[in-house]
Amino acid sequence: MAAAVTSIRKLADELVEVLGRSSEDSDGAHRDDHDPLGDLAESCLDGLGVVARIEAAAAAAKVHFLSTYAGATDALEPPAESPYESSAREMSQVAEVACVLTVGERAAAALLGEAHALTTSLPAVLDALQAGEISWQHARIMVDETTGLDNAAAAALEAHFLDPEAPNAARGAAAGELVPARFRRKVRAWRERHHPESLELRHVKSVEDRRLEYSPDRNGMAWISLYMPADTACAVWNKTSALARGLQGPEEPRTLTQLRADAAAGLLLGNAGQSVGAAPSLKADVLVTVPVFSLLGATDEPAELDNYGPIPASMARKLVSEGAGSFYRVLVDPRDGAPLEIGRTSYRLPESLKRWLRMRDGKCTFPGCSNPSQDNEADHLTAWERGGATGISNLGQLCPKHHRLKHRTRWSPGPAAVNEPPGWVSPSGRKYNAERADREPTLWPPGCLADGSSPMETLIVDYLVAS
Repeated sequence: MAAAVTSIRKLADELVEVLGRSSEDSDGAHRDDHDPLGDLAESCLDGLGVVARIEAAAAAAKVHFLSTYAGATDALEPPAESPYESSAREMSQVAEVACVLTVGERAAAALLGEAHALTTSLPAVLDALQAGEISWQHARIMVDETTGLDNAAAAALEAHFLDPEAPNAARGAAAGELVPARFRRKVRAWRERHHPESLELRHVKSVEDRRLEYSPDRNGMAWISLYMPADTACAVWNKTSALARGLQGPEEPRTLTQLRADAAAGLLLGNAGQSVGAAPSLKADVLVTVPVFSLLGATDEPAELDNYGPIPASMARKLVSEGAGSFYRVLVDPRDGAPLEIGRTSYRLPESLKRWLRMRDGKCTFPGCSNPSQDNEADHLTAWERGGATGISNLGQLCPKHHRLKHRTRWSPGPAAVNEPPGWVSPSGRKYNAERADREPTLWPPGCLADGSSPMETLIVDYLVAS
């Protein structure tokens, strides 16, 4: 607890220093090379960064207080003589915290649970929060995604994202540099791959829970939700998106989001033509990244479904074997998990290059943007008229909004590589690292030598060269 308070004090001193610079800049010292407004803007951004770190350190202090309070109140009482008495004490504890923080008892109970998890099972997460390296939202995501894992699995997940010295540590932007939604997606994908229980078994159990839910909302609106296997859900999304894109045009006032909702309603009610009009039957390509051995059935290593995440190997094999028209397989090298080959029905370079770009970036490359591949535009990082080549290292995915931002403001993408998307540089000169996929070496089946050559490896390499 003392360390958390010390961290807050240091950050507060840093904020005082930033505020001092901001005050000087607003006064406008008269120097020939002085830009008071530019310096003031820079100081404000620095101040925002420090305040965010103070908020994180304050959250860490709150965690320590909650955990210590729970431990102290438990120690004050003799052992409970019955489950009823134990439950009553817990209710009293939660109520006290709820009243002090002026929150509901459900929120107070969640805070106590998160504080317990952070102080007992996730020490590195708490240290990062205390240092201001991650936000409270990031810490809560780590608690949420490690729920149900044993201590060893939770420690491995924690180390992967917070320890740069860990084996095959997370690459690209650090945990605290990712917006919470993107961070959750990366954590969940890693958890799916490394869960003690195989994804195949968990998927079989979860399929039994598929359902349709209806939830009324405000302003005469309501939600309809479907819980179903990922490949089916992806196909539903692709079909409604294709119908919606086919209706876009200069005379169409509805947005793509509105068109998707109208198309889905029309399809469900059996009058798609009447509800959304005649639309061409478009094909929405989806990439399925499949480890070679998994595709051959030698292992059950999960595959990766574009715009979703890990899926069971059996689901990926089904998509490939049935030749689903909107899915393209992507094989990965068993030695390091890098993309190896993209299956396609045409050999035109532009199309294969677009698919490789989608596989590399996965989404709009702008920091925090989650716009999926199908709605993005391939853009030259260095403009063609300025000598930029049409190669994968000079291309990046941008959604329409951030494409306009790039061309109308001083935001600019950084360099890219064959397997690395570009980072970004803001008008103030701040650099934002790219979000990169956590590729890992493929699981090798028995009889294969990961560090050398084997008959299986030779056979696969010969097949890929010939195909």
